[in-house]
Amino acid sequence: MALMPKRVKHRKSQRGRIRGNATRGTRVSYGDFGLQALQGGWISAQTIEAARISAQQYLRTEGKLFIRIFPHKSITSKPLETRMGKGKAEPDYWAAVVKPGQVMFEVGGVSEDAAKLCFRRLAFKMPIPVKFVKRRVM
Repeated sequence: MALMPKRVKHRKSQRGRIRGNATRGTRVSYGDFGLQALQGGWISAQTIEAARISAQQYLRTEGKLFIRIFPHKSITSKPLETRMGKGKAEPDYWAAVVKPGQVMFEVGGVSEDAAKLCFRRLAFKMPIPVKFVKRRVM
């Protein structure tokens, strides 16, 4: 199941730059443990889906997985061996823009060891460095 928006105002988006750290979504708020981005980057919808499947297979029935990112950005690319020019290419895939410090995935209802093992599997699939974080008790 590919993640993508139902409707968009504009099909094609500019690349943009990922500057600064995340100001929102930096704390674990739904589960007990989270996977936090250490660098900015684009996470494709395929990568998010692969991580979801891997986590669900590991967790089985116990625990709950929360996905905190959604691919809103369309990424375009030209076919191979195409001459320059002829305008901007068609959308190729959808990606989530992630800033450093943003919590991407959360898990609740499992032990810390199980959560660490689950997130280790997810970390291998991520194109950016990530770290394991716990919910802060106030």
